[in-house]
Amino acid sequence: METNAANRIICIGAGPAGLTAAYELAKNGRSVLVLESDPHYVGGIARTIRERSAEGEFCFDIGGHRFFSKSQEVVELWNEIIDNKMLTRPRKSRIFYGGKFYPYPLDLVRTLRNLGIIESALCGISYLKARVMPEPNPKNFEQWVSNAFGARLFSIFFKTYTEKVWGMSCKEISADWAAQRIKGLSLSTAVKNAVTRALGIQSKGKIKTLIEEFLYPRLGPGMMWEMAARKIEAKGSKVTLGKKVCALAYDKETQMWNVTTTDGVTESCAEIISTMPLRELIHAIKGAPVNIIAAADKLHYRDFLIVALVLTDRKTFDDNWIYIHSPEVKVGRIQNFKAWSPDMVSNPALVCYGMEYFCFEGDGLWTMPDDALVKLAGEELVRIGLADAADLHNGYVVRQPKAYPVYDHEYEAHVDTIRAWLDAQCPHLQVVGRNGMHKYNNQDHSMMTAMLAVKNILAGNREFDVWRVNQDAEYHEVDTSSTSGQRHVPKRA
Repeated sequence: METNAANRIICIGAGPAGLTAAYELAKNGRSVLVLESDPHYVGGIARTIRERSAEGEFCFDIGGHRFFSKSQEVVELWNEIIDNKMLTRPRKSRIFYGGKFYPYPLDLVRTLRNLGIIESALCGISYLKARVMPEPNPKNFEQWVSNAFGARLFSIFFKTYTEKVWGMSCKEISADWAAQRIKGLSLSTAVKNAVTRALGIQSKGKIKTLIEEFLYPRLGPGMMWEMAARKIEAKGSKVTLGKKVCALAYDKETQMWNVTTTDGVTESCAEIISTMPLRELIHAIKGAPVNIIAAADKLHYRDFLIVALVLTDRKTFDDNWIYIHSPEVKVGRIQNFKAWSPDMVSNPALVCYGMEYFCFEGDGLWTMPDDALVKLAGEELVRIGLADAADLHNGYVVRQPKAYPVYDHEYEAHVDTIRAWLDAQCPHLQVVGRNGMHKYNNQDHSMMTAMLAVKNILAGNREFDVWRVNQDAEYHEVDTSSTSGQRHVPKRA
């Protein structure tokens, strides 16, 4: 393996995209240095936190990460990294709205029972109105969803939860978000199907197959990425923690990049694959012009925190997660980590629930002391009816900045501006992953961008267009294929 700087590649970030790139490069005999800002964990937002107490060990994710992909290449890579030791887990989730639980996907009988005949009929009328008089040019989330499902269904099953997630009105969210995340989503298909059937209207076209199970590492997604890091180092490359990149400079004479971390160390390399937030990357690149920095400053992020509650296991629910649509509580989603994998909780008498809160870094929730957040989460869990106060044993808080790139009305223009400048002025640098591209990719999409970036490096060109990954605007809650469903590999036109 070549180890000198002239042949080295630096991967910024040790999340799914960064480690996928490093693994694929190391496997092909290239020297890789991974720089990860987190001092303790690899995996990025797909890391698994482990907390130990006298009562046992508790593993929990920063949000749930199901392992499912339409790309056979991605599935094979997962199995290669983890030595074919993934669990096959059943998928179960519900929606909590108006004091009632709805199965997700919704079934007709229980949906009608919960909504009531009058409300179901009103939803049907609203849906028909949207079909007859749609918004001709939907620009925001509310218009897009109301066009597709009617204003009443939008208000019940989309508005509250979406505004919890993003902290902004649905009128301020780009229609791109709906097109990418809701097209084909089983919730909308099920709700729409339930209403249309109740009205005696036959659904047109084929209803997409629901994914009823998924792969999952025994000890959470972090187990996957910890194994990837070990295998990268076993091939002679290096994964370093606590290394936050603060400056990048390109030397035109040597055609080398110099990458500096906050501890003052500078590393040189021939190529960079970056997963750091696009806004931070632009600020770090020496010589970035004022208009590019201004575009980067207009990219926004939604932050996130999770309160992991340890409770006596009363077998209250066995869902992987529950979406909380009720505005009476702040929690947005509840994970049951024991339902993801029994080994996530070592003590069989206990259970660990993840109470997910969407916020902005520095706001009231973000700055709330940990003990106050644990108290709030426990009270809301009891209020929803999923626990008794006496069952609470302990709680842990993890804050995740820049969890979600915000799709406001202007984001696409700013990303396009930055992308054009990077392509023209920053040779041998590729951006991949969710934050690296300011694109709401899922884990497998992020991995695919990294795999294509590696193909470009190995081929010595830019044949593959990483930006076209996840451009099909289909969220992978559904499997539209009758076979394994190979994704088209995007090449440049």
